[in-house]
Order: sequence, then C-alpha cells, then structure tokens
Amino acid sequence: MSIVNALKISRRPAVAFAIVGIYWGMFAAHVPVLKAQVGVDDALFGLLLLGTGVGLTSAMWLAPRFDRLMGRASLQAASFLFIASFMLPALASGAVTFAISLVLVGAASGVLDVVMNARVSELEATHKHPMMNANHGMFSAGYALAALASGFTREGGLTPVVVFGGAMVIGAALALFARQDGVKFAPETGGGQGSALIPVLLCGGVVLIAFMSEATVEIWSALHIERTLAGGAAQGATGPAVLGLTMAVGRFGGQIITEKLGQITLIFWATLLSVLGALIAAVAPVPALAYLGFGVLGLGISVIGPVGIAMVGQMVRPELRVQAISQVTVIGFAGFFVAPVLMGVLSQAFGLRVAFACVALMLLLELPLISAIRRLRGV
Repeated sequence: MSIVNALKISRRPAVAFAIVGIYWGMFAAHVPVLKAQVGVDDALFGLLLLGTGVGLTSAMWLAPRFDRLMGRASLQAASFLFIASFMLPALASGAVTFAISLVLVGAASGVLDVVMNARVSELEATHKHPMMNANHGMFSAGYALAALASGFTREGGLTPVVVFGGAMVIGAALALFARQDGVKFAPETGGGQGSALIPVLLCGGVVLIAFMSEATVEIWSALHIERTLAGGAAQGATGPAVLGLTMAVGRFGGQIITEKLGQITLIFWATLLSVLGALIAAVAPVPALAYLGFGVLGLGISVIGPVGIAMVGQMVRPELRVQAISQVTVIGFAGFFVAPVLMGVLSQAFGLRVAFACVALMLLLELPLISAIRRLRGV
C-alpha cells in the first residue's frame, strides 16, 4: 500500500499523530529556555522530567477506559485534552510546578497515544495492510516543522507562553478533524496469541529501547549543540529538527520497506543504523557532524517503535488489541522518563558525549528481543 493510500484511509488518526508531533517538537526546541526558566542543573532537570513518565504510566489504566467511555469522540476528545495540557509547562516558573505540569502533560499524551495507535491497528486489521509507519511519519513531520519554527521564534525572542499559545490555536483547529469510530470485535473472533503477556513484554522491550533513544535526542540534542559544541539557539533547535525530519523520511519510507523486507528484518538493519548514528553524535567535533549523527540515528529508530506497536496488535486476539497496545505503549513511554534521568546523571558525571555513546550500547539490546519475537511468531 502506498504512503498516500495509507494516510488517506487512516487520515483521522494521522491528524492526531501530527498534533502530538507538533507539541513535542516545540517542547524539545524549548528545553534550554524551559531549563533556564526553572533554574536547575542537568541532574535535577532530568529528575523533573520524570513527571512526564509518571503521567504516561497512568495511560495504561486511563486510556482503555477513556476509549470506552468517550466512544466515537475518543480520538478527538483526547486530542483536545493533550493540546490544553501543553500550556502548563510554559507557565511553570519553579521546579515543583514544572514537575506537576509534566505529570498532566504525560497523562494526556499517553491517553492520546494509546487511542490513536489503537485506531491505526484496527484499520490495519480491517484493510490487511500496514499503516503504522505512515502515521508515525506524520508525528515526525509535525515534530520537525515545529522544532524548526521554534528555533526562529526563539531567535526572535518570543517566550514559551506566546509560542505554546499560538500552537494551541493550530492544534485545536486540526483536532476538529480527529473523530473516528473504533472497530468492535466479538470476543470469539480473530486469531493471535491466547495470552498477551509474552507479546507485550517482547514488543514492549523493543519499543522501550527505541523510545529511550528517541527521547535522548529530543531532550538533550539542543543542549549538546549549544553547550558541548558552542552552537547558538537556532543551531541548538536544529538538532531535534534534524531528528524529526529524518524520522519522518524513515517512517514514510518504512511504510513501503516493511512490505518488502518484513518487520523483523527491518528492525535488525534499523538497529545497526541507529547505533552508528549515536556514535557519530557522541564524537562529533562540530554541530554539522552532530546533525549527521542525529539524522542517521533518526533514520534508524524511526521505524523500530511503530513496528513494535504494530507487531503486538498482530500477535494478540482482536478483543485484546487495545489493552495490549496500551501496555506496550506505556512500557515504551517509560523510555521518555527513564532516558532523561539517565542522560542527566551521565551528563552531570561524564558529559553528553559519553551519554550519547551509552545510547549506542543500549540500542544493541534490540537484537536479542527481535530474535525472540521471530521465534514466537515462527518466521
């Protein structure tokens, strides 16, 4: 299935993916500003970012219930909640209020992520074609454009409140189109694993490592450029923007490559490419080479998370799909609060070069996980 056809069929969840990308890209580009606004060091800032993870873990419990409660309006309602929550970090002026704001943002983001991934997985099951990479490509495209735009607004001296407020208007307009019914399955229909535990653990591990690597670059790339390599504000914002652009390219390309190579083979080669990118970023002497590293890393990790989520949707029975995707998403999203803390500690002790080198080592853990998934699926 072509990228255009995949996005046409899944256009409503694709809008939600774009919304999430816009807001997280904007957030990543403003990390240096928000860190200065809160007034803490690397280690404490990394600890404060745990608030996002605390909120995200609630998604495993909230999202399936929210989905059932809201019905047809679930995707749209979750989009509006997520958009509204993002003004809170921009308004926070102290460590405590910043942490609390991230808990609320994390909860809203987690619920929306589960719902939109579930809608795509249901469409994949209905139409018998992969669509997950194309939708995650919309996230990356929105992320990259927002990060680039934020670089210019930062250079222009606009505050996070002004920028985040403007993005709220854009996001609300997009959310008007995010309304889609969920597909209902009878308990006895469909194939897949009788128990979701093993598929959830294996696919969750795959997604966790991918999201940890992604979060590392999203949160710390701007600081790496500006502090380690003495770049300016626009140069710093270009770091996460490069990641977003290459992830968009990788995910849209992965939409086609998945059907040709298969999911397991794709993850194997994507992992090796990601390792190379992380090492380039770690040793880069100038921003240009760091951008190359972030770009190569983005191409690699771009497909790993979406394929991991898609695989668990295929490996469990249809009536277990939303719950399994919720659990894998939460496991994966743990990477968005574990990674900042680890990077903060490593950066404080050894510097960001060593921290990015550790990302390369972590990515190698994908290989035994995909080997176990291959055996479980019998492919």
